[in-house]
Amino acid sequence: MHVPDGFIDLPTSAATGVVAASAVALSLRKAAPEIRESGPALPGLVSAFIFAVQMVNFPVGAGTSGHLLGGVLAAALVGPWTGLLCMTVVLLIQGVFFADGGLTALGTNISVMGIVTVVVGYAVMRGLLAVLPRRTSSVSAAACVAALVAVPSAAVVFTGIYAIGGSVDIPTSKVATAMIGWHILIGIGEAVITTAVLSAVLASRPDLVFVARHLRRDLELVDETGARTTVAADASAGASVGARPVRLGRKPVIALLGASAVVAFGLSYFASSHPDGLEYVGQQLGFDSKDSAVSGGPMADYSVSGVHNTFLAGGLAGLIGVSLTVLIGCGIAWLIRRQRPSDHDAAVERESLTVEG
Repeated sequence: MHVPDGFIDLPTSAATGVVAASAVALSLRKAAPEIRESGPALPGLVSAFIFAVQMVNFPVGAGTSGHLLGGVLAAALVGPWTGLLCMTVVLLIQGVFFADGGLTALGTNISVMGIVTVVVGYAVMRGLLAVLPRRTSSVSAAACVAALVAVPSAAVVFTGIYAIGGSVDIPTSKVATAMIGWHILIGIGEAVITTAVLSAVLASRPDLVFVARHLRRDLELVDETGARTTVAADASAGASVGARPVRLGRKPVIALLGASAVVAFGLSYFASSHPDGLEYVGQQLGFDSKDSAVSGGPMADYSVSGVHNTFLAGGLAGLIGVSLTVLIGCGIAWLIRRQRPSDHDAAVERESLTVEG
């Protein structure tokens, strides 16, 4: 669903850019507690995995394809604020280095693929988890439904944006029918991938799943006077000391990096060559699009220029993209983690250190 240059006029693109920049700025402020709990490595690894999987288009039918958007998966693993930052890093790298999504449309892409999928997906997951039984299978089920809802929701928002500033005068009903119809089918693929990945993580390291941390048991400490202090397993539990940080460990890092590398270098070669949902709808309805400003770049279209072997050119581009995403994602998370916490957060951290000591 990457929007290229020329689909949306400049005033509307500027407006979505303001929306995206505001949301990212807010996330940079709000993500600190999530990152202090998960550590700076996990957001970078999640970003890299989403980048890699987005390279693999799966056939949907009638000459079109789809790919994972990833907003629901990111929100489920690292939380909504950090999840939006992960999506922003992915979309920024795709647009700047790989000409996937227009530079003038970057705000639109972050708004549609990032903000909408993360906000809608996280809201659906939290709503379902509030009523479903407290077990890990409920987390997978909630994420599945969230993915099914989030992708068509993004299509609805794109339709609204196109109705305001579309490059071609097309009846909104036609755009809505085509976009929502195809993205309901793509949402099924999104749900399958999201559920499979989340179920695998839940089976091995459920503590790494942000939306599953309510299943962890709180730690209750009793001092010599008999006073009880609770160390919350989950930041949203409202306990007196605060959430226990997650220890990532070497194996999950190797697993996530390895999976990202295999998908980006190997599986991406077998991706469907059919246009994705938005490209297909654009071709059918006559949307006007322009080449990206970096369409002549050395890694445009996920292929390293000068490498004549198609498999190797695409695989190297994928590995470079994964590396960039990990480095930038981890770097941003590390900087956020080093921010001076608020007075409340500082008190929580001091109390946590006292209890742990």
